[in-house]
Amino acid sequence: MNPIPKPGVLDIAPYIGTRADPGVRLHQLSANESALGPSPAAIEAFHAAARGLHLYPDGGANILRRVIGERHGLNPDHIVCGNGSDELLSLLSHAYLRPDDEVVFSEHAFLIYRIATLANDATPVIVPEPELRVDVDQLVARVTAKSRIVFLANPNNPTGTYLSGRELHRLHAGLPTHTLFVIDAAYAEFVQREDYEAGIELVSRFDNVVMTRTFSKAYGLAGLRVGWAFCPGAVADVLNRVRGPYNVSVAAQAAAAAAMDDRAYLDRAIAHNETWRQWVATEIRKLGLRVDEGVANFVLVHFSQQGARNAKAADEFLLKHGVALRPVGAYGLPHCLRLTIGLEEANRVAVEALSEFMKATA
Repeated sequence: MNPIPKPGVLDIAPYIGTRADPGVRLHQLSANESALGPSPAAIEAFHAAARGLHLYPDGGANILRRVIGERHGLNPDHIVCGNGSDELLSLLSHAYLRPDDEVVFSEHAFLIYRIATLANDATPVIVPEPELRVDVDQLVARVTAKSRIVFLANPNNPTGTYLSGRELHRLHAGLPTHTLFVIDAAYAEFVQREDYEAGIELVSRFDNVVMTRTFSKAYGLAGLRVGWAFCPGAVADVLNRVRGPYNVSVAAQAAAAAAMDDRAYLDRAIAHNETWRQWVATEIRKLGLRVDEGVANFVLVHFSQQGARNAKAADEFLLKHGVALRPVGAYGLPHCLRLTIGLEEANRVAVEALSEFMKATA
């Protein structure tokens, strides 16, 4: 008899990366990576770290946690670093979920929530998103005595929508104290709205809230995989018991600390994203396509659900013309493509390719 995985594991669809025809120069706008890339300070720190590659990393990421704490005014003892925020979301699931527990999240939420739920013998409870936006009342109504975790991506990927700080507090107020409220704020740095709140205040006040963040997006360190969580002390203690002792590499710790210290470069990345997200959305709407308002570093483009102007045809056309967007059928949006905001050239090439697609399918 062959080894058999746990129930739920084979219900998880494996990740499929971007593909393109050989020889085609590809503008990669499919993974929500930073348009500007890492700061020069982060690159310098990365190279300097090469001299210590024969040594294990600092198992507590002490320098990085101190830098994060100073930047955000947080106690480093309540910060846990991980191999991307994905690892921390998975560790929270491994540590807190039991068989038959329920995990509540919205219909078009980040895929890792479902993966972590199924991998731990728990049951996903998926809440509809009217108008592609989390409905606080519907979500709270689905919470039961069996609800162990509520995941919220704020802003959400791939819709780009967000809940205000007021709505965030209202959602938490509707949860029982035994339910862990995990706020995934991977795109927080990009949000330029006065009513937005990443979750720090809630974590500071309550024992059942965790906020996760990443260096993969605005800080441009996706290739190094560095994330962090701000937690109540008891949750931080749990994560430190279940994580690997050297889960963030020497180079990743050094580059992340340097990136967070380079505030001017982060401001440039945010300003670039704000300018070009608005430009991309405006130009694509001129082509007759729907583009939803978003606050992160991507836009969601809607195509016809029938006929030649569908998302699959658009994706294939764009790839042949050197532009990779992200199909989001796995998120329940088969008629959409997600477009990451890139450098000026990539943004213009993407809009021009979409224009050619619309002409070719007229």
